[in-house]
Amino acid sequence: MDTVSNILTILMNGQRVGKKRVAVPYSKFAESLLAFMKKSDFIGDVRTQESPIAKLVVSLSYTESGKPKISGVKRISKPGRRVYAGAAHMPYTHQDSGMVVVSTPQGLMDEKHARGKKVGGELICAIW
Repeated sequence: MDTVSNILTILMNGQRVGKKRVAVPYSKFAESLLAFMKKSDFIGDVRTQESPIAKLVVSLSYTESGKPKISGVKRISKPGRRVYAGAAHMPYTHQDSGMVVVSTPQGLMDEKHARGKKVGGELICAIW
């Protein structure tokens, strides 16, 4: 099962129906991905819910007009086909409306910072 696709789907479906919070399965990568999305202001707060099966509770974030801050997502690197890019071949986002999440040796970052630091890595997903 692809945990990143699962997380992105849960976030998108939760925002489509107007939920305030959603719960996603816990993993260290999920925690770091959600922390990065929080830092980029796509979601609100993230906390760990301790229970027999640990979960991450994510507060969804909306604009002042009530529209979701995440209007779309696309999984780039999948379990059956990993996609990597060097610093010179990082994709560009259109009109700064979103970002491509890149997993680098220095941690998760968007494509602009990866290009600026001249590091490459695995292209995880695109968020806009």
